[in-house]
Amino acid sequence: MSAKERDSFKSSLGVILALIGSAIGLGNLWRFPYLVGTNGGAAFIIIYLVCIVFLCMPIMVGEFVIGRRSQANVFGAFKKLSSGSGWKHTGALAVLTCITLLSFYVVVGGWTIDYFVKSLRMVFTPQTDFAAEFNNMVSSTGEILSFTVLFLVINGIVILAGVRKGIERTNKYLMSMLAVLIVLIAVYSLTLPGAKQGLDFLFKPDFSKVNFDTALNALGQGFLSLSIGCGSIITYASYTRKETNLLKTTTITTLSDTAFAIIAGIAILPAVFSAGMNPSEGAGLAFVSLPYVFANMPMGKIISILFYFILFAAALSSSISITEPVVAFMKEEFRTSRLKAVITSFFIVLLFAVLCALSFGLLANVKLFGKTFFDFFDYISSNLFLTIGALLAAIFAGWKIKKEDFYDELTSGGKYKIPKWILKSLRVFVRYIAPLVVATIIVNSLIGN
Repeated sequence: MSAKERDSFKSSLGVILALIGSAIGLGNLWRFPYLVGTNGGAAFIIIYLVCIVFLCMPIMVGEFVIGRRSQANVFGAFKKLSSGSGWKHTGALAVLTCITLLSFYVVVGGWTIDYFVKSLRMVFTPQTDFAAEFNNMVSSTGEILSFTVLFLVINGIVILAGVRKGIERTNKYLMSMLAVLIVLIAVYSLTLPGAKQGLDFLFKPDFSKVNFDTALNALGQGFLSLSIGCGSIITYASYTRKETNLLKTTTITTLSDTAFAIIAGIAILPAVFSAGMNPSEGAGLAFVSLPYVFANMPMGKIISILFYFILFAAALSSSISITEPVVAFMKEEFRTSRLKAVITSFFIVLLFAVLCALSFGLLANVKLFGKTFFDFFDYISSNLFLTIGALLAAIFAGWKIKKEDFYDELTSGGKYKIPKWILKSLRVFVRYIAPLVVATIIVNSLIGN
């Protein structure tokens, strides 16, 4: 398939909104605030920003270069730019990473729909046992499978519409609504009694909590949040026009993602502390603590509806970006229609998603290496595949892409006058520093630190 036959984003704004949609996900709304509060507050934010600027952004730029230079899906990109070598298997790893990520991600996406519906029905009251409510939901076979399939169907419909009419248009509306709603909730949350405790938890620096694990957590959050290492950026970059400023796009995406994560923390943590509760990690915060908070606060029913819509929208925008590399791979490498590619990917993901969905109920006692299916797919994708993919992408962009081609993509063929010291610095970080740090993370993860 030639570049002319491929779908593409209509505008640079469309590219940016799609990338922001990819970056803004569930991790921003529960994982980032928790990590900040338990890893030194503002101290963690400083380390996170350093990781974003000096490690995540260079690798992201490298993936942009790979994608737009190749004008192909993630598998085809490595195959095209390194003809006859084994680098194409890096693209295959990216596709596998997307499938494993989606396997548990769509299950959590189903949870967001479930809680959004329950918020609309106003079934939550101050007397509700929210821990029992959550456990009943995840262990109910019919309920959890129904909402998982529904989330997958919605995701598939957007992907089926294509890049411009599906991905670009959906993110245009979702990101606009997300920005407005999260700011409104943040403003309201700051008016609650005891809000200062939440802000202290989020922003008060505590350098005594900073250690090597803090840096690893910061960088890991950056990779997960920005979808680095799974082929999403490479795939989206392949749909961008030559005149798109890659460095500007990368900068806006990372800044927007970080800003959203911090605003989400401002929206969530003051409300949690106002209710006299301590924040907990992951599902415990979003599906146990916060429902209790909403049920016991003024205007809580309305805030609950808005929050779970935001949670659903964030999950959907990210799942779209994780699904598209799989669909593009099937469509281009097997010369099939988008419809067939979407249907095929739907059933592949559904197969594994069912295993993950039932990990809290029927299959709770079935373990892989001591982990449930849900935890296993979460671990191998987040802790191994993403970091390995990021490492290989950095090495490829730094060592296999010619310096002239690297600079040509960043300047859009000379259209943008970027100072030479910036271009050279980016290449140094992509070639040397990023691979070294990411390799350290992989080794650290494998030895079980």
